[in-house]
Amino acid sequence: MKKPGLTFYILLGLFLGALCGYLWPAQAVKLQPVAKMFIRLIKMLVAPIILSTLVVGLAGAGEKHIGRLLLKALAWFWAATAVALVIGLGTANLLKPGLGAIERAGATFDAPPPPKPFYEQVIPESIVAALSTNSILQIVFFSVLFAMALSAVGKKGQPVVEALRGVAEAMFKVTEYVMRLAPIGVFAAMAAAIGAQGLGVMLQLAKLVGSLYLALAVFVAVLLVAMKLITGLHIRIVLAALKESLLLAFSTTSSESALPKAMTAMERLGVPGHIVGFVLPAGYSFNLDGSTLYLALASMFIAQATGKYLSPGTQLEMMLTLLVASKGVAAVPRASLVVLATTCATFGLKVEWIATILGVDAVMDMARTTVNVLGNCMASVVVAKWEGQLPADAPLMTGISPPPTANP
Repeated sequence: MKKPGLTFYILLGLFLGALCGYLWPAQAVKLQPVAKMFIRLIKMLVAPIILSTLVVGLAGAGEKHIGRLLLKALAWFWAATAVALVIGLGTANLLKPGLGAIERAGATFDAPPPPKPFYEQVIPESIVAALSTNSILQIVFFSVLFAMALSAVGKKGQPVVEALRGVAEAMFKVTEYVMRLAPIGVFAAMAAAIGAQGLGVMLQLAKLVGSLYLALAVFVAVLLVAMKLITGLHIRIVLAALKESLLLAFSTTSSESALPKAMTAMERLGVPGHIVGFVLPAGYSFNLDGSTLYLALASMFIAQATGKYLSPGTQLEMMLTLLVASKGVAAVPRASLVVLATTCATFGLKVEWIATILGVDAVMDMARTTVNVLGNCMASVVVAKWEGQLPADAPLMTGISPPPTANP
């Protein structure tokens, strides 16, 4: 019999935490420090992950023959991410999944504090200070400049790039270690939340999950219609060829686990191999549409649930922040929590609520990871079309299914 995975234990922690909070509310509230410790473990990963992954990705993309592909891919990545953010924020403002918690708690909206000037948020006085305070935009700003410099010095910069690649891999392993404690963090957070607010908090989480799935469905519909209009591809053939990849992404909540199958499928559909080989891996750092939509929706959920008013201007600022910050996190399971934690801290939201959301994060991660994979596959089609390298007789253009490949 197969051993239960992390998702099972997280869901078990969710159930037991809810039961504990319902049966022993006074004692359950005392578990809040445990939940806070787990959040601190997540937040400590922010700076090294963003710095290492972004520098390695940009420095590697600076090779001479892919400059044009890089610009075109990034242009599509930014456009798709912006659409995802707009849909996420729009869904949150329309459905208000977290608003019921405010009514039960009797909280009132707080006026947002005056925002800092943009240059103070982007340009660091000291990169050490930016790293120590998890200032995402400042870390991204430095990482871009540093990656450009490493690319410019050529071979002399390769040892630094390889060292940072090792840092990134090590930090992903640390993330794996931290996530082993997730069931405990979920148990403590759910017990404390339900002990303080009652079982009504579960209704809020159900609203959040439903809102996310609805928003992702809208985004996928918009994406596929746009792809049909831009490239003329046959949607049914593409989805049929990607079925295994998407199911793998959904079941493992890891985009990377679906990468080999997705690349093979896109090449069989007629997208040139060199474009697939560049766009799909690059998309795992720069084109996480599902995760970005989730970040916008989850941030608004926390604001609504805790009585924090975000004006339209502040929401626009948050969208621009997420538009940049989401480009620095690789698509590993639940890595978006790292960016969500820092976004909440940046805009004065209660970071502790992330541990509560984590109780249903596995369910949401399945959907958003699947959308990440689909979005990257579609990006390869757009870039190939833009480059004029999408053959007219490609299966995705003719609507004729490619011949099946033999299973290894």
